[in-house]
Amino acid sequence: MDTRINDFEQIDHKTCVSICDAIGERLQQNMRTETELPPRLRELVDELRRRDDELH
Repeated sequence: MDTRINDFEQIDHKTCVSICDAIGERLQQNMRTETELPPRLRELVDELRRRDDELH
């Protein structure tokens, strides 16, 4: 089952920011700061950053 949201406009900006913040907090809790992100996770974080920049 593919539950991915393909259209960014399906959720409002406030909800999107809340989800991203929650994911960021969870990542900070589970990963040590000196640990390098795996390449795929780094790509996804970069993509989130690009999409966020496009919305602003």
